[in-house]
Amino acid sequence: MSKTEGFLEAYRPCVGIMVINYQGQVWTGLRADTSRSVKGFDNWWQMPQGGIFLNEDVEAAALRELFEETGIKSVEVLGRTADWLFYDFPTQIRSEVWNGRYIGQKQIWFAVRFTGDESEIDVNPSQGLEYQREFVLWKWVAIDEISSKVVTFKRDVYIEVVKQFRHYSMAL
Repeated sequence: MSKTEGFLEAYRPCVGIMVINYQGQVWTGLRADTSRSVKGFDNWWQMPQGGIFLNEDVEAAALRELFEETGIKSVEVLGRTADWLFYDFPTQIRSEVWNGRYIGQKQIWFAVRFTGDESEIDVNPSQGLEYQREFVLWKWVAIDEISSKVVTFKRDVYIEVVKQFRHYSMAL
């Protein structure tokens, strides 16, 4: 999934996080920016992901995004993808996403083990924080369900993430 060097700046740098519990299940959230009336509503589940600030360490970005979107702090980092993974935004929405600045996203993914209590998971951001609610619901699912629940344009990335992180999903 590599892109030629000349196109790298057209992809927004991001991180993604696969949160795995002790039973080997993966955390997934239903995106807040869709409606139940939208076709394909069941495919708007995803793992936490978000942008990397200029000069921000990618692991620090992953832990920050994870907390901002889920409230999760209690994790052990297990591993990361070997390289950037890319996806393109569909043409019909490209101009709407970040005002058309990017044609897609390039992501480094991290696998983390959730070591806390589920009471720390909160998809409603705290008052005064500068980010918006990302998810309206969340659940634990089997690793093999992940790629079928995400929007189609992210599916190839999810398949690759599952391939690289499957060994971390064994129940402990």
